[in-house]
Amino acid sequence: QVLFRVVTFGLNAFTLRYLSRELIGVVNVRLTLLYSTVVFLAREAFRRACLSGSTKRNWTKTVNLLWLTVPLGVFWSVFLGLVWLHLLEVPDPSVVPHYQAGVVAFGLSAIIELLGEPFWVLAQAHLFVRLKVIAESLSVVSKCILTVILVVLYPQWGLYIFSLAQLLYVSVLVMCYVIYFLMFLGSPEATKKSFPVARMKALLPNLVEDETFVNWKEARLTWSFFKQSFLKQILTEGERYVMTFLNVLNFADQGVYDVVNNLGSLVARFIFLPIEESFYVFFAKVLERGKNVKDQKQDDVAMAANVLELLLKLVLLIGLTITVFGYAYSQLALDIYGGSILSSGTGSDLLRCYSLYVLFLAINGVTECFAFALMCKEEVDRYNFVMLALSFTFLCVSYFLTHWYGSIGFILANCFNMGIRIAHSIHYIYNYFRESAYRPLAGLLPSPFLVLVYIMSGVITGFSEVFFCCDKGWMARLIHISMGALCFAATIVTMFCTETKLIHFVRSQFLSRYVKKGT
Repeated sequence: QVLFRVVTFGLNAFTLRYLSRELIGVVNVRLTLLYSTVVFLAREAFRRACLSGSTKRNWTKTVNLLWLTVPLGVFWSVFLGLVWLHLLEVPDPSVVPHYQAGVVAFGLSAIIELLGEPFWVLAQAHLFVRLKVIAESLSVVSKCILTVILVVLYPQWGLYIFSLAQLLYVSVLVMCYVIYFLMFLGSPEATKKSFPVARMKALLPNLVEDETFVNWKEARLTWSFFKQSFLKQILTEGERYVMTFLNVLNFADQGVYDVVNNLGSLVARFIFLPIEESFYVFFAKVLERGKNVKDQKQDDVAMAANVLELLLKLVLLIGLTITVFGYAYSQLALDIYGGSILSSGTGSDLLRCYSLYVLFLAINGVTECFAFALMCKEEVDRYNFVMLALSFTFLCVSYFLTHWYGSIGFILANCFNMGIRIAHSIHYIYNYFRESAYRPLAGLLPSPFLVLVYIMSGVITGFSEVFFCCDKGWMARLIHISMGALCFAATIVTMFCTETKLIHFVRSQFLSRYVKKGT
């Protein structure tokens, strides 16, 4: 998995040097927003509803419910595709050719990906982690390789390049799941595990005689999450919606912002998101949705509280490390990755601000995944009103901050947005555990000595950047990197000395998996 991600990172860096900023802006902001919006609105609510509760259920009805994502995806793809083609500003064909074909291809790719939704949910519910890793890695690397080949050989194709690469990505992703279940279902391993689905036909829509087509409890929960998904999508992709519909930045500035945003969000995508998805399933299985802490099994409450506390401590320390060291090494990282086109201008300041935003992302991911795993239907509905108010506030704040501070205003608005969401989730967690002896929010309080080491590291690396980076030659850069390495080593040693409980948790929950795989 790490190798695939390193290869992908290198291919993206290589491709960046062959593209115009305008083309990057249209692909990574305009078209990717179309794809992500269709996919999110069509499947997010179904995923959350169908992953709640036990795996012992009527999977025929669950699969039937999941197949409804396809017609829903077709509707959103057609509707939003027309908006993207006729209501939004069309880029100059001489700079970004074949825009119409790009819109059609990205909308179609969303529908193709939804065809694999029943397979994805079934795999996720039964913790087929390796399948997910392999499928996503193969699809991303295939996409990157095709993009590099076409960019080098046929640069005049413009958006045709990214359209073909996007269609290849979703096709490989879906085929990985389909091929796996074709081989797995009916095998001795599936029989040994008492897998609830015996054949591929059961993963297609099926009518159940004398019963309803879907589980109505799951359907109602899906509707609650569906109403919320509109709002969460605005909060998640808010800056792209502001860029797309309000034209506060031109396509070139959008391109630079998106490259920096993607580079800064690597940790969020590769570390925080898998943690959030995995432990959402964990909390949803250990604790029963809608019941207060007194009505749960106390052993389960103790386990959930302990895991939540250590998870909060883990993501907090990761976020603090990125915030502290990201400030002094943002300019160097951008200069190495994309050259002066990124490191000059506002690029470095953008990545510095994003380093702070990563800390907000880290805490929000864990607190929100716990809250969503435990909220009952009524609580989810109430939260929808909170999200509605927050969505409107976020868009207003984004618009004004962007006018005052340029593209940096987007990141500041996102920090504000995440801060409010964190406060809401913390309030929910506090109230949930208030009548118990457990205080998992203590995980947000690091050791005072470790905080002191963070402050000292930030000051030292900050002075190092002033004196040695980044226009004083490679020897000065190496000195700057060495200073950072020494401070980072001191921070890690301090963690091992002050956070022994967390270190044991990481070893038992994460590192032990890789040791077992290696043996």
